[in-house]
Amino acid sequence: MTYSIVARDPVSGALGVGVQTHQPAVGAIVPWVKVAVGAIATQSFANINFGPQGLALLEAGLDAKRALAAILAGDDLVQRRQVAIIDNSGAPAVHTGSDCIPFAGQVVGSGYSTQANMMTTEGVPEAMASAYDAAPGPLANRIMAALDAGQAAGGDIRGSQSAAILVREPGPLSSTWDLRIDNSTEPLVELRRLLNIRRADQLLASSQFGESTPIELAMSAHAEANRLYPSDEQTFWFAVDTLTSLGAEGEPIDMLEMLFLRAPQWRELLLRLTLPGALALRSRFAR
Repeated sequence: MTYSIVARDPVSGALGVGVQTHQPAVGAIVPWVKVAVGAIATQSFANINFGPQGLALLEAGLDAKRALAAILAGDDLVQRRQVAIIDNSGAPAVHTGSDCIPFAGQVVGSGYSTQANMMTTEGVPEAMASAYDAAPGPLANRIMAALDAGQAAGGDIRGSQSAAILVREPGPLSSTWDLRIDNSTEPLVELRRLLNIRRADQLLASSQFGESTPIELAMSAHAEANRLYPSDEQTFWFAVDTLTSLGAEGEPIDMLEMLFLRAPQWRELLLRLTLPGALALRSRFAR
């Protein structure tokens, strides 16, 4: 009753799952991810226990194929289940039971697997795989492209209701993208909006602005973040933190003046802050 993708980014080591279905809150059921261990999608009369069981087996040293065989061996509805696993090496394994409701199928690619059941037409996993292979950018963005392609190819025969992307990235500051739309007539539209919010925030946070950064470069990053998702809060903190730390003079004033005209509550917030950037601007906007 669902279509999904499990994937590993070979460059960053990020592991993730993307899913859409015509049931509420799919993000609480189908996707399971543990950093540096693996990712699992359990669907079609979903056995939610497959998630923690499969991750525990991967962490104990089993590869995706052996972990999949182990969790299915103890299940009494194996022919109704659809489950996919990818381990931390990027090796996928997937099972589509013979009693899964048509159209049902799977495609295994390099570092990912796409799978679907109860689809309107054939070809959904194939469309997802092609979109994932062609998509640029970080893992969450490529997963989003696969979900969009699955819907464009026909999607769930019942329609759409919920969608989710769960990605975990390794590193000293391990990052998690846990994006969920639990009940919507257009869950993928809403999911992409959430994704763009995170991407815009990440773009500004990772731009590594320093004292020698040209103002033009910082402004360009902010323009791209606004293209992804325009936000008053994003503009406020960019002006207060980033531009003042770079020693900008007119730019933060101009930005904040326009912002305060349409949303005066941000002016009040500025006057309450004791951050260095705010202190440098407060006299300009004093009551």
